Amino acid sequence: MANIKKGDLVQVISGRSQARGGDRGKQGKVLEVLVAQNRVVVEGVNYVTKHVRVGQTQRGTKTGGIETHEAPIHVSNVALVDPETKKPTRVGFRNETVTKDGVTKTVRVRYAKKSGKDL
Repeated sequence: MANIKKGDLVQVISGRSQARGGDRGKQGKVLEVLVAQNRVVVEGVNYVTKHVRVGQTQRGTKTGGIETHEAPIHVSNVALVDPETKKPTRVGFRNETVTKDGVTKTVRVRYAKKSGKDL
């Protein structure tokens, strides 16, 4: 099970501060997790400008130009936000037994280490 998943609220914990034009301290939702590269795409963080070749669609409208979108950021540079305190926290795992229809299963659950609350 992964520490950070799609849809989690994370905070950037490294890099340049916001006063110097960076993204440290910003919070955003994880849009995509790139497992092979150990990177995540976070909403509103690490914006880059991309020059796209101008073209035409079937209807004749112009496409392309200069676009801005979020670029991936390394997993070690973000921390999950504790749902209780709204501050960055580490992720822990614990095994819980769940009984459903007379069958007991052990389920691995993520929790915030600062508050102990399930994620």
